[in-house]
Amino acid sequence: MRALSPNHEIAALFVMFDDGRPLTPAVDSLRRVVSWVGRLPLASTRLRRHLFPLYPAAVEDLSRRVETEHAGKPFDILISTSSAAVKGLRPPRGVPHLCYLHSPARYVWSLGADYERGSLVRRVGLRLFRERFKRWDAATAANVTCFLANSSHTAAEAQRCYGRGAKVLYPAARTEFYTPGESGERDDYWLVVAALEPYKRVDLAVRAANETGKRLVVVGDGTARNELRAIAGPTVEFAGRIGDGALREHYRRARLLLFPQIEDFGIVAVEAQACGCPVVAFRAGGALNTVSDGVTGVLFTEQSPSAILNAAASCPVPEVAACRSWVERFSESAFASEFRRHISTMLK
Repeated sequence: MRALSPNHEIAALFVMFDDGRPLTPAVDSLRRVVSWVGRLPLASTRLRRHLFPLYPAAVEDLSRRVETEHAGKPFDILISTSSAAVKGLRPPRGVPHLCYLHSPARYVWSLGADYERGSLVRRVGLRLFRERFKRWDAATAANVTCFLANSSHTAAEAQRCYGRGAKVLYPAARTEFYTPGESGERDDYWLVVAALEPYKRVDLAVRAANETGKRLVVVGDGTARNELRAIAGPTVEFAGRIGDGALREHYRRARLLLFPQIEDFGIVAVEAQACGCPVVAFRAGGALNTVSDGVTGVLFTEQSPSAILNAAASCPVPEVAACRSWVERFSESAFASEFRRHISTMLK
C-alpha cells in the first residue's frame, strides 16, 4: 500500500479468502470484501487449498461486487495482485485492470507433479479439475488490460500460459531492514529458508548436507516437514518458523544460503544478499534476476546434491558493498516509484 501515492484513494480490498490475521497497519485499515467461497468453513484454515475447484466462482462473485461498488462510487482503475486466480477479475466497463502477476497458478501450469506429492485428496482434485481451470484461467486473462510480472521468468510464463506480454517490475524487498551485521563475521553453516513443501526441493539441500557432514539450518515449516526430518542426518537442524529478527541474524551469520528450487522471483535470495550472505541457487526462474553469478553467489545447472556441493565449494565470499549495490534494484523505494509510474501511464 505504501507504493500508492497519497493522492490515491483505495475504495476497498477485494479478496477470495480472509483468515482474519493481521497483516500490516496499512492493509488492516482497509475495508475488505470477501467472496462467498471465503466464508465457507474450510476457508479460514490451511485446508482452503481443497476449495480449488471453487476459485473461479469466488472470482466471479468478486467481479459482481466490484461492479456494484463501481455503480455506487465510480473508481478509476482496478489493481490485482495474483498468484492463482484473482487476475481473472472482470473490471467494470471502461475501467482499466492492472495485474501484478506473481505467477500463473503453479499447481496447474508448471509444478503440478510436485504439488500432487504427499496428498491423495490434492492429487485427485488437481487431476479432476486441472484442465477445466486452465481453460478458465487462460480465457479470463482477457480481463487484464496490462500485466506486470515480478521477474523475467514470470513474464515468460504469462506469454506461455496466457499468450500475453508482461512488463517486468521486481517486487519490493525490505533492504532497509535486512542489512549486514556490524562484525561481518560468519559461522561455518549453510542455511535454507523456505516453506517445507515438495516443490521447494529442500530435500536436495538436506541430502547435500548429509553427504558432506556440513551443518545445515532449515528455517520454515510445511507439509513435507516429517518427510524431510526422516531423511535428515545429524548435522541438519530444523528451526521451524522464526521471527524477522532471528531470520536476519541467520542471514548475517550463515556461510551461504541454499536455494535449490525454481521460484517465480524468490524474495529470500534478495534478503540474504542484502545481509551480505551469498546465495547458491539453481539456474532457473527468478534466481536469474536475483543472483549475480560469481559476484553475490553462484548458480548451478542441475537439481542434484552433487551439483549443490560443487557450487557451494566455488561460492564466492562477496564484498558487502557489492551485495548492497546489487540489491538496491529490489528496494521498496525502487518498486514504489516504478509502480506509480505504471499507474499514471494507465490513467492518462
